[in-house]
Amino acid sequence: MGRGMRAGRVKKTGGGGGKKAQQAQIQQLQEMQKQMESMQEELEEKEVSTSAGGGVVKATINGKKEIVSLTIDPDVVDPDDVETLQDLVIAAVNEGMRQIDEMSNNAYNSLTGGLNIPGL
Repeated sequence: MGRGMRAGRVKKTGGGGGKKAQQAQIQQLQEMQKQMESMQEELEEKEVSTSAGGGVVKATINGKKEIVSLTIDPDVVDPDDVETLQDLVIAAVNEGMRQIDEMSNNAYNSLTGGLNIPGL
């Protein structure tokens, strides 16, 4: 009866080497997380400036996607044509947001090596 009971057992190999590899992977991920947090802080401090209408509307947006400055040339303000001014403001702000997104994506891609990590 003794031998037959051991027939289904699988001999362990590696002697715990998997745990060391797993710990090393966890350390790598923790280091990457620290780098990402640092990168996020740096990105939040950056600003981009854009313009529309040949420079009559200028917007400055920070890395948090907040408008920190909006300048409108008084010559473009026409009470009879508010829609054009609105369009220029929207164009300047949207371009700034696009540039912030591009800057963030480039920074994260350089850190992750282009891996497609969900949520980034």
